[in-house]
Amino acid sequence: MEFKIVSFVLGNEEFGVDIMKIDSIVELGKLTKVPESADYVEGIMNFRGMVILIVNLRKKFYMEDLPEDKKARSKVIVVNLDKKKVGFMVDDVREVLTVSEEQMEEPPEEIGGAGRSYVLGIAKIGDSMMIILDIDKVLSAEEKLEIGKIMENV
Repeated sequence: MEFKIVSFVLGNEEFGVDIMKIDSIVELGKLTKVPESADYVEGIMNFRGMVILIVNLRKKFYMEDLPEDKKARSKVIVVNLDKKKVGFMVDDVREVLTVSEEQMEEPPEEIGGAGRSYVLGIAKIGDSMMIILDIDKVLSAEEKLEIGKIMENV
């Protein structure tokens, strides 16, 4: 079995997401901050005439955030989460890859906490490794509820 993966970068790390989960990949547009929202919520953005929430994956994964000048060049991976479109802000989107089952390994036992639930596996591609995410599980049920409440008030 083979998977089509969209690869993207956060810092020095490469990640991948199943292409079938992605609605669009767009440039980061003008953001409006949302008061009293979680730290990883970057704001809301106009996406084809609809308002979508933007989640900063660097902040969500407890990585150092980009400076404002570099953040402006970020990309947004738009996905459908629980019948709502949500944008995940990443440093850059690389390419679409085909990954075979033989290239995939289970996530290491050492991955603990919430990360264990959303790491599907590790893909070995040439000499490098890519963390494959289950984008549906990156946000916990509580976080999805919080996002739903934010979007109701927008």
